[in-house]
Amino acid sequence: MIDKEEEINEYSDSSKEWSDAEYALNYLEIADQIPYKKDGEMVLLDHIPKTVKRVLDLGTGDGRLINLLSTNISSLQEVVGLDISPTMLNMARDYFKNDNSVKIITHDLSYPLPKDLGQFDAIVSGFAIHHLTHERKRVLYKEIFDMMKPGGIFCNYDHVASSTPRLHQQFLTRTAVKREDKSNKLLNTEVQLEWLREIGFIDVDCYWKWLEYALMIGVKSGDIVT
Repeated sequence: MIDKEEEINEYSDSSKEWSDAEYALNYLEIADQIPYKKDGEMVLLDHIPKTVKRVLDLGTGDGRLINLLSTNISSLQEVVGLDISPTMLNMARDYFKNDNSVKIITHDLSYPLPKDLGQFDAIVSGFAIHHLTHERKRVLYKEIFDMMKPGGIFCNYDHVASSTPRLHQQFLTRTAVKREDKSNKLLNTEVQLEWLREIGFIDVDCYWKWLEYALMIGVKSGDIVT
């Protein structure tokens, strides 16, 4: 965990990129224009048990996903959001400044998750993990599994790789993407789903998908969160 914003640039190449305010704001603008984004979010919300009390949001950005969860799940007692971008952290902290149930923490997902966060009923991520190297993605999934309570759910709503160059070109055309994000490290859903199964998640599947946007979900075996 990083306590001082000035230490961010010492963390990773990713943190240096996200410390650029213009880059972060441009990314948020693009993210707001993702086709069918709300459809995927609704599927995610539909699968989060309405009894969860603690939720962790990885790559929280401006806090959009936290806001959706807080608005739709009355049982929530605490939501923790992690991000590395000073611009996004400031936006999220300002938005939730009067909500004591939300904690926004500076952390670079390129490095191990903080060990003092405790256990969570649900861990979610929206369009963040695809910025990590493939090796880090797999290690992060294991860290997520270890931080989940029995019966907890992991929902990764993310940008994934197309299975063929032709489908990737179709994605670029359909989304009117002018240039590809240099921070993208895309990986197909099949590999990621298999990793989740190997780690120990159950009920693993791609629950929603539109071209290169996918919602991957896995559950930790045990009693359902109540």
